[in-house]
Amino acid sequence: MIKLFKNLEKKDFIIILFVALLVVFSVFLDLRLPEYMSDITRLVQTEDSTMNEILKSGVFMLLCAVSSLVCTIVVGYFTSLLSARFSRSIRKKIFEKVESFGVSEIKKFSTASLITRTTNDVTQIEMLLAMGLQLLIKAPIMAIWALLKIIGKSGELSLVTAIGVVIIVVTNMIIIKIVSPRFARIQKLTDKINGVARENITGIRVVHAFNAEEFEEDRFNDVNSELTNIHLTITKTFALMDPIMNFVMHFQHLGIYIVGAYLILHSGMIEKINVFSNMVVFSSYGMQVIISFLMLTMIFMVLPRARVSAERINEVLESDISVISGSFNGKTEETGTVEFQNVSFKYPDADEYLLKNINFKVNKGETVAFIGSTGSGKSTLINLIPRLYDVSEGKVLVDGVNVKDYDLHELNNRIGYVPQKAVMFTGSVSDNVSYGDNGRGMIQFSKVKKAIEIAQAKDFVENMDKKYDAHIARGGTNVSGGQKQRLSIARAIARDPEIYIFDDSFSALDYQTDAKLRKELKNYTKDATSLIVAQRIGTIMNADKIIVLDKGECVGIGTHKELLKSCEVYKEIALSQLNEEELENA
Repeated sequence: MIKLFKNLEKKDFIIILFVALLVVFSVFLDLRLPEYMSDITRLVQTEDSTMNEILKSGVFMLLCAVSSLVCTIVVGYFTSLLSARFSRSIRKKIFEKVESFGVSEIKKFSTASLITRTTNDVTQIEMLLAMGLQLLIKAPIMAIWALLKIIGKSGELSLVTAIGVVIIVVTNMIIIKIVSPRFARIQKLTDKINGVARENITGIRVVHAFNAEEFEEDRFNDVNSELTNIHLTITKTFALMDPIMNFVMHFQHLGIYIVGAYLILHSGMIEKINVFSNMVVFSSYGMQVIISFLMLTMIFMVLPRARVSAERINEVLESDISVISGSFNGKTEETGTVEFQNVSFKYPDADEYLLKNINFKVNKGETVAFIGSTGSGKSTLINLIPRLYDVSEGKVLVDGVNVKDYDLHELNNRIGYVPQKAVMFTGSVSDNVSYGDNGRGMIQFSKVKKAIEIAQAKDFVENMDKKYDAHIARGGTNVSGGQKQRLSIARAIARDPEIYIFDDSFSALDYQTDAKLRKELKNYTKDATSLIVAQRIGTIMNADKIIVLDKGECVGIGTHKELLKSCEVYKEIALSQLNEEELENA
């Protein structure tokens, strides 16, 4: 938790120091009240005292109470301000950290867990900071100061107060030991319940289609019941604090007056006034001590869960990044080239290589396609270019420079990437197509329209309400799969990059739309390099070069006709989709 609070800024520490001084002053004022009460008690019992003296002590007592109230209000304001600012800063750091994650880091944390860590866990820290600055500073100072005020005045009355303190301390220790392990479980179950709910909502159409409502309800109820039971256990445990505190408070009051009465009975006339005055002081200061431990109890209720949340947040913030940005962002001798030199790749936790000794070069303006059976490594191979993963061995060069040497922004600005799964963001059609700035600022609307036209999306976009300003729901749930894919392609076209990467991006299109799109795309991107991963022979047969992968190895490179003669794997794939006559006429 201390690591997390290192994120506080210099001005935040100034606020903390100011708050601490105000808290100390407030405690001083609170502890002056019993002394004025003792003075009033003594004056009332003294024959030669005057009403002015009594009123004077009463006025000072009132001023202390009002001043303490003002200090508490000011402290509350600044602690709320500080805790809100701190939680905003931590949420921002978590978001920025997650933004820097590569695919391998994302897999370490579930989406539901990252959402919980950014929201619920940060809220726990915010609560601790808001309460802690007030109570964690005030409680021990008040308890120690109050005890120092009464120590030495009466051994018997001090013993009564000490017994009450010991009972409270032991009770707190037992309760914290019971609940602490359960708080870690609560946060994990919160992740799980968020995950189940999110998965159910995302796949609601499949749930309905397979009549799986009861199954999903059972999944949710299992997690929800476990979370509820742990909450009930913690709540019942903390519920013991209230009766125990009340018992200690009443026991202390009763004990002080019983012991005080005994001392008065066995004291001389002069000593009786001092003993009675001490009773009033001990009763008041004893109450202050109990209140102090009540404050600490409130902190102890929040602290274990906040500690778990802090560990979970630090786990994200301290995660090592596998893909480290380089520094190169200058001009290159080559343009639009991609080269693989003896590239091999395996996933971080895997024992076997997925790609083995891949070598090829793509020149500017060429269209190169990748084909192979499912699991042959096609998507993984092209994902090495924008550094979604880094190679295990060998080099990937873009424009003659190792991709590891590039500043990541510079590398991404050279590439137009269309992923296998089309991703749509909440906003308009134009917002989604002009997404990002490609290092040159916002893309012009004229380019957006042109990109949509080339991607064969113009007809359906102009038939939508508000046309190019039509709303796209999160994930593109209000458009079809083919429409999402075309908008995703338009997004890459609008950037005018040097290199286009299409990761099986034509699979949801019908053959006619696919053919039109590729024809328009070839004319528009004739000076750019295109890398296409596809399953359809019809999509890639006109490529300048086709690279055939089988079990992670390159088993053929050439044109469509060359590979039909020289590569048995390619021929088998082609014959599984087209007959020999169609292949000969292609």
